[in-house]
Amino acid sequence: MLLFFLFLAVPLIEIALCIQVGGAIGLWWTLAIVIFTAILGTRLIRAQGVMAMNDLRSSFSEMRDPTEPLAHGAMILLAGALLLTPGFFTDAVGFALLIPPVRRAVIAYLRSRVQVESFTVTGAETYRGPPPGPGRGDVIDGEYREIDDADGADGPGKSGWTGH
Repeated sequence: MLLFFLFLAVPLIEIALCIQVGGAIGLWWTLAIVIFTAILGTRLIRAQGVMAMNDLRSSFSEMRDPTEPLAHGAMILLAGALLLTPGFFTDAVGFALLIPPVRRAVIAYLRSRVQVESFTVTGAETYRGPPPGPGRGDVIDGEYREIDDADGADGPGKSGWTGH
């Protein structure tokens, strides 16, 4: 229901703002502002996207939790989509998402609404949240058979994956 409301409300807000701004400054200035914000937004997205990717890479190399750099990257991507969408409301939200303190506030809000049950980092301890439900144990049963590398899985020339 919320998604339906957003798909209905955002275009109505955009139309109303474009009519108001166009009436105040004229059609051509309104179009120029929309094009300028798209160009400026693209440049800002590129710069901040590179920084977010570098932060994500460093979190992986330092074995840190990549959740926050991933969230920043996702919000920068959303900001880019909003800035490329013509309109003043979406531009305002897009530019707001490019401000790091705003992104941190959104992440803090989302973090308070999401509960992490478990995560594992190779070479580190496992965090466990609430106990798993029925049938969700840590043991995975399986069967295997050894394959002679010279013959392939099902005979000469067959990979075992495709049957060819």
